[in-house]
Amino acid sequence: MPNSSNHIVRSFTEEINTLAQKIGRMGGHAEAILTDSVQALLRRDGDLAMRAIEADRRVDGLDAEIENEVVRMLALRQPVANDLRAVVSALKIAQSLERIADHAKNGAKRALIITQAPPMEQTRGILRLSEVARDMLRSVLDAYANGDKDAAVAVRDRDADLDRLYDGYFRECLTYMMEDSRHITPSTHLLFIAKNLERIGDHCTNIAENIYYIQTGERLGSARPRGDALDPAKLG
Repeated sequence: MPNSSNHIVRSFTEEINTLAQKIGRMGGHAEAILTDSVQALLRRDGDLAMRAIEADRRVDGLDAEIENEVVRMLALRQPVANDLRAVVSALKIAQSLERIADHAKNGAKRALIITQAPPMEQTRGILRLSEVARDMLRSVLDAYANGDKDAAVAVRDRDADLDRLYDGYFRECLTYMMEDSRHITPSTHLLFIAKNLERIGDHCTNIAENIYYIQTGERLGSARPRGDALDPAKLG
């Protein structure tokens, strides 16, 4: 006769694995939205921007599924120790991925507006920001899948690079706006896109900190490495 306790443990492990798989799918959708939104801007492709906007529904759907599953597991399984950390952190990671997809979607909405204005060289500066943000997202998803706390810490430390890039781009756009008032409106939309990318980096950092907590049961220090903060929103 099978050991019922082992059966329960095995079943719960399968549920946690299923939760992790859904988070992986969420992250894949979020990365695709980010990639498409930036390409829509660079190629001035309104159709691609619309596809990126509509794809956010898939992320929202998975987020709702994960939330429902976590609530059910907490109520019925009453996990403790490592299992409890894994389940609760899965909910937090899903919430961060949902926000990442939202920021990427917002970038696609801005891209739709910018395609109606004359081409601007400053759109190229968004590419470098997006490459760092996308690499952080890809790396943190790998760290989660592999349970790699050191890789998670490395992702958190890269947020300072993204901050510095954002601050440099902020200066560039301000200069461009001051040179010609006709550039103010499109440059403002570009700054909003850049800010969305900077916020994606922040959410990747949150995910990295949750991965570290899952693996160690400890919190990373609250002081994150940061670049120079020139953004008025950071000066609080």
